Amino acid sequence: MSLDASAIAQTIQLSVTPVFLLVATGSLLNVLTGRLSRVVDRSRVLMDRWAETEGAEHEKVVAELRWADRRMDVINNSIGTAVACGIVVCVLVALLFTQAFTGLNLAVAASWAFALAMLLLLVSLILFLVEVRMAIRAIHVPMELMEVEEMGWQRRQRRR
Repeated sequence: MSLDASAIAQTIQLSVTPVFLLVATGSLLNVLTGRLSRVVDRSRVLMDRWAETEGAEHEKVVAELRWADRRMDVINNSIGTAVACGIVVCVLVALLFTQAFTGLNLAVAASWAFALAMLLLLVSLILFLVEVRMAIRAIHVPMELMEVEEMGWQRRQRRR
């Protein structure tokens, strides 16, 4: 079956939206791998400190190591779903071109592929949000370090 230039152009136009989804997924993967790298680096520092600490300080190091391990699991799962999304988007583009070149009606398969890609992206983003919230909870600044009195802080904020 021969295709004319307009049919090829139309297929390329149909593929643009999934390709934008692929670019967005790649950007998300870049952010996720950066976060994973930071957690791994922090874990290495904590592992070095583990043998040097005792008592309450050692317990804090162990607790932070456990928390970092959980964060790494969440990030890894988010990366996995984002990669799966990217793979499904590639399959979607392949389906669109296969339909254009063979004349087979693959619209239902393409629709399911797009829906699956969106679901995987959604899961990845939710896991990303979970990990960010975990990071925020892990870095809770103790009140004594802020040198803030309970009610005096509010009064100082009003003066500014």
